[in-house]
Amino acid sequence: MSVDALPKPGLFTGPTRPPDAFDRFGERVGERVNPIIVKEIRQGLRTRAFWIFFSLMLFACLVVSLVAAATTEAYSNDGKAYFIAYDVCLALVLFFVIPYSAYRSMAREREEETWVLLTLTGLGPKAILRGKMGSFMLQGGLYASAAAPFLLFSYYLNGVDLPTIVLGVAAAITWQLFLTSVCVSMATLAESKMVRGVLHFLTLGILLQGTFMGIGSTVSMVDGLRELMLKDAAPALALGVLFGLGSWGVLLYESAAARMSLLTESYARGPRIAMLVQLLGMMGFFCWGALASKEPGVAAAGAIACSAQLMVIGLFIASDHDGMARSLWLTGRASLFRPGALRGYRLVMLCFALLAGVFMTLVIVGKGQWRELALALAAPAYGALYVALPMILARLVRSAPGQRPALTRVLAIGLFVLGAGGPPLFSALFGGDGDAPMINIFNPIVGLVNLGDEKGDALTQLVLLWGVTLALVLLAHELVRKLDNPPKREEAHS
Repeated sequence: MSVDALPKPGLFTGPTRPPDAFDRFGERVGERVNPIIVKEIRQGLRTRAFWIFFSLMLFACLVVSLVAAATTEAYSNDGKAYFIAYDVCLALVLFFVIPYSAYRSMAREREEETWVLLTLTGLGPKAILRGKMGSFMLQGGLYASAAAPFLLFSYYLNGVDLPTIVLGVAAAITWQLFLTSVCVSMATLAESKMVRGVLHFLTLGILLQGTFMGIGSTVSMVDGLRELMLKDAAPALALGVLFGLGSWGVLLYESAAARMSLLTESYARGPRIAMLVQLLGMMGFFCWGALASKEPGVAAAGAIACSAQLMVIGLFIASDHDGMARSLWLTGRASLFRPGALRGYRLVMLCFALLAGVFMTLVIVGKGQWRELALALAAPAYGALYVALPMILARLVRSAPGQRPALTRVLAIGLFVLGAGGPPLFSALFGGDGDAPMINIFNPIVGLVNLGDEKGDALTQLVLLWGVTLALVLLAHELVRKLDNPPKREEAHS
C-alpha cells in the first residue's frame, strides 16, 4: 500500500455532500449583502441598550395585554384604545431610540476619525451610509415583528380592523425611515466640537417632536381613517404623504453621501436627481388632487408648496462650489447633474420655470379665478428671487471660494427674514399700513396674501415682481458663469 493512499491526518476522507440550492443561495446573499449591514447588526445586537429597550417594549406590551385580558368584556370595542397603547410602546423605540442610535453611530465615525478606514474598503460613501441605514431599518423591523402579535391581539378586541393595523405599521416604518435619514444626514454636518454639541441637542429636539407627531398621526388615522378614505382626494393625499416622506428620506441620504464624498467625485448627481424626482412627484400629486377635486385652489396651493420646497432645496444645490470639476467640461457633456454652482443654478431656475408653466396651465384648465392664477405665477417668482439674490451678494462680497457656499446659505436666511419682516416693520414705524401692497411687493409672505385682496393693482405687482426677478436671475447667472469660467467650445472639443 503506497503512502499516498493512506488517509492524511486532519482531513475528512468520507464522501462530501454536494451543496444544495439553499447553501448556494446563502452564499450568494452573503457575498452580495452590504458588509456594513452585517457589521452594524452584529454590533447593535450585542449592545446592552438593544436588549434593555427590547425587553422593556415586550414587558410594556405584556402588561397592556394582561390589563386587556382582565378588563375587557365580551362584545366590547376596546381594540382601538389597546392598539394605540401598543403603538405607543413601539413608537418610542422606532421614532426615538433607533434614529438616535443611527445619529450616534454616524457621529462616532466622525469623532473617532474611523470614516477614513471605512472608505479604504472601497465601498464608497453611498454604500457605507446605505449599510448603516439598512442595519437600523432591520433593527426596526425586528422590533415591529416582536410587537406584531400584540397589535394583532387588538384586532380580536374589536374596534379596529386589519387594514388599519397594516397601514399603521407601514406608516410607522416609513416615519422611522424619514427620522433615521434626518439623523444620519445631521451627523454628517458635524465638523467641530461646537457644531457637534449644537447638532446633538437639535437632534434630540427633532426626535422628541417627531415621536409626538408620529403617535398623534397614528391616533388621528385610527379615529378618522374610514371617513377620510371615503373622500375623492383621499388616495392622492395618502400616496402623497408616503411619497413625501420617502422622497425626503432619499434626498437626505443622497445629500449626506454627497457631503462625505471627495470633491473630485461626481457627488452632485444623486442629490440633484432626487430633488428633480421629488419635485416632479409633488407636481403630479397636486395635479391629481386638483383634477380629482375640480378646485383651482389646489393648483395654487401646489404652486406655493412646490416653490417653497424648491427654494429651500434649490439653495443648497445652486450654492455649490464655483468651478468644481472643471475638467468635466472638457468631456463635451455639459450635464446639469455634474458638480458646479453654474450647473446647479441653471437646474434650479429651469425647475422654477417649469413650476410656473405647469400650475398656470392647471389653473387655466380648471377655469380658476384671477386670484388662483396670480398665486400660481407669484410663488415661483418669489422662490427664484430669494435664490438669485443671495447668489449675487455672496459673489460681490470678498470671500474665499471654499467659504462661498456657506456664505450664500447664511445670506439667504438673513434676506428671507429681512424680506418677510422688514417692510411691515418699516411701514409701521413711519405710521403707514403694515400690509400695503407696494411696500410688500417683494415680501414672500405678505405679498402672496395681497395678491388675493382687492386692494391695489395685483397685475402691476405681478409684472413688477417678475421683471425684477428675471433681472436678478440673469445677473446671478452672469456672475456665477464668470467665476465658474468654463473653457471655450473649441477647447472643450479639442
